[in-house]
Amino acid sequence: MTITDLKTRLSQQRSHIDKVYWLLFGILIIVAILALFSASSTLAFEKNSSTLGPIMEQMLFIAAGVVLAFGLQFVPSKFIRIASYLGLAVSIIFLLLTFTGLGVEINGAKRWLRIFGITFQPSELAKLTLILTVSDLLSRIRNEHDEKKYFFIVMAFTVVVCGLIMVGNLSTAILLGGIVFLLFFLARVHIKYWGTTLLIAMFMLIAGYFFIENVYIKPGRQVEGVMKRATTWVGRIDDMIAEWKTPDQEFKLTDDNYQRSIAKVAIARGGASPLGVLPGNSQERDFLPQAFADYIFAIIVEESGIIGALFLMLLYLAILFRSCLSSSKYADYSAMLMVMGLALMLTCQALVSMMVSVGIGPVTGQPLPMISRGGTSALITSIYFGIIMCVAREQNELHARQQSAMAASEEEVPEIHIE
Repeated sequence: MTITDLKTRLSQQRSHIDKVYWLLFGILIIVAILALFSASSTLAFEKNSSTLGPIMEQMLFIAAGVVLAFGLQFVPSKFIRIASYLGLAVSIIFLLLTFTGLGVEINGAKRWLRIFGITFQPSELAKLTLILTVSDLLSRIRNEHDEKKYFFIVMAFTVVVCGLIMVGNLSTAILLGGIVFLLFFLARVHIKYWGTTLLIAMFMLIAGYFFIENVYIKPGRQVEGVMKRATTWVGRIDDMIAEWKTPDQEFKLTDDNYQRSIAKVAIARGGASPLGVLPGNSQERDFLPQAFADYIFAIIVEESGIIGALFLMLLYLAILFRSCLSSSKYADYSAMLMVMGLALMLTCQALVSMMVSVGIGPVTGQPLPMISRGGTSALITSIYFGIIMCVAREQNELHARQQSAMAASEEEVPEIHIE
């Protein structure tokens, strides 16, 4: 292939780029930078650095993510499918390493890994690779007509990955498992398979909750290791229910409810005006320990009001809507499942993070995709967009070739003259 041919090929690929996805991605990045400026003052103070220190650090990750997304959209999706299996194996190894001396505990959760001085969350890579692997496996059902075989293969991968993640991060395991079940539904797997499994999983979660509640929490037993994380999660649910039942006049601020309470104050301040207190005027960011991470949505609501909150919710829903609209036209079944799986993960994770900030759900530690501070989250979210845009570009090219072929065939039809 000559340089001229390569330039022509790249020009053709650029013409099929999905500009709507880039628009949504760009808006999300702008919101992330604005929110980061507002929510990082406390972090800068704790590190005795300028306010720009943590912001520049995160912006480097965002810039790297944009480069990744741009490059990935030109990678053939078949290579991404193949790489997903290798990535899944690597992520399982990384998850296992979190139980060794390489694992790093932050805020009571040992879900990070430090290798060569770099700290990251293996669960983020596991989420991405499992969704891609499951999408590819489920797409084979249509070709090989062996639904039972691929269902059990998918369940084996899901149980292993979610089981390893669950030890340090139950909410991520539940969220990832939920996305896999949604992919079963989209792939039209018979309900006798996934429906029964879903009921068993729900029963085990509910039974586990009551077991831990009555065996460990109520008797006040001291626990370590895996059970410590389990009791922490059950305790968060109990605290949330207790807050709902406690009248306002009897409410007391404690260490357990401090973050949720300050987040509610921030949301109340922002809700007093449709546009909030305006960017840069947040007060609660200086009192909220995770203002730049788990509770960044509360700061966004405080500074931009109900209008800003609705805009951000609609932005994530627009990503899902665009994915539904475009993937419904894809000829490649695997491509449809890949795009929908990634879009569902982005949107569901965002909604869960928002629910925690407003006090609807228990504390989960789920970051707001692309907006919460964290290098791993920013890079993985960018990869999500890159893969989605890669599939969109390929399907647009395929559609254009089909249209050209149809037009050419119509031109070749000879005219018949009847005398």
